[in-house]
Amino acid sequence: MIHDDAALQRPLADVFPLAPDSPPAPPVASPPLTMRQMVRDFDWASTPLGAADDWPVELRLAVGQMLDSRFPKAIVWGPEYTTIYNDGFIPILGDKHVALGRSFADIWKEAWGEIRLFVERAYHGEPTYIEDFPLVINRAGYEEQCWFTFCYSPLRLADGRVAGMLDTVVETSGKMRAQAELSLINQELGHRLKNTLAIIQSIATQTFAGHGDRGLLDQFNQRLAALGAAHDVLLGQNWSSASLREVASAALRAQGGGDCFTLDGPDLSIGSRSAVTLSLMLHELATNAVKYGALSCGTGRVELHWAVEGDMFILHWQESGGPPPPAQPGEGFGSRLIDRGLGSRSKICRDFAATGLRLRIEAPRSELAG
Repeated sequence: MIHDDAALQRPLADVFPLAPDSPPAPPVASPPLTMRQMVRDFDWASTPLGAADDWPVELRLAVGQMLDSRFPKAIVWGPEYTTIYNDGFIPILGDKHVALGRSFADIWKEAWGEIRLFVERAYHGEPTYIEDFPLVINRAGYEEQCWFTFCYSPLRLADGRVAGMLDTVVETSGKMRAQAELSLINQELGHRLKNTLAIIQSIATQTFAGHGDRGLLDQFNQRLAALGAAHDVLLGQNWSSASLREVASAALRAQGGGDCFTLDGPDLSIGSRSAVTLSLMLHELATNAVKYGALSCGTGRVELHWAVEGDMFILHWQESGGPPPPAQPGEGFGSRLIDRGLGSRSKICRDFAATGLRLRIEAPRSELAG
């Protein structure tokens, strides 16, 4: 085989020319520069930091570690707050990119009044961590309300002096806007539920009218109010769960609350079904205490305490200072509701002692999640 050495030394376009009628090849778009490339090629000599070859080793190491991270980060260095950042930080900047070498105070001048104190703290050696911090910024030609979770950490030289700070940040605007929308939906749902309960109350009033038993209507309305109180607590927790203490307080508040009741126990989170069940049950117990038990006189008290022992939830209702309770419980709706406890696996123990009613409920803790 004969080798044409001269041909091998010529450009490929000369060795293999395109046919005369072949269209030119489309231009190939250059990939966007990474922040590592931009930091490497930037004219740092024109900034307060000076040429990159003259940077202190602490700054060079911090910049290298930042550029290796995918988490949004920016280094702010020196008294002029000169800024260097990584690829993850670009979406935070928006149209402010490219901002290499600029002062952090100038980049965020519209929000400087809110963040300056945190920057100064970092420069004095005090880190700051804040979640969902609201800021109005302009990064797309208009002002917008945004939220950020960030940490400003001091960056030190080898001798311990603070020379700058590290801004580690994640934007939480999407989460906060979604929560605000959900809150509006919950408020609307709450209004509709209250309207529904009012309609039910009106229907009951018309249904019981003329039957002569006003006490029956009052009893129904009180149970409806207990149901509404539980829903108010759930409304404040986006309907998914509720504070056991808040549910108990709301259910007993209708019976006067104050010094008559003592509540003691861990503030557990319970599910929506359990919140409604507990509210109705405590309402019935308190109603019975007012009619027949400890709260039927001015000296009586009720202690409600609960605990978690292993996998079991245990609740105690203890009345004292009142007349002896009835020897036998009633057979009405309220008694049946109390006997149901918190679910099908609940165990109920009632003691009609002369010192006052004692009731103990045991249920698997898993039932509280429902």
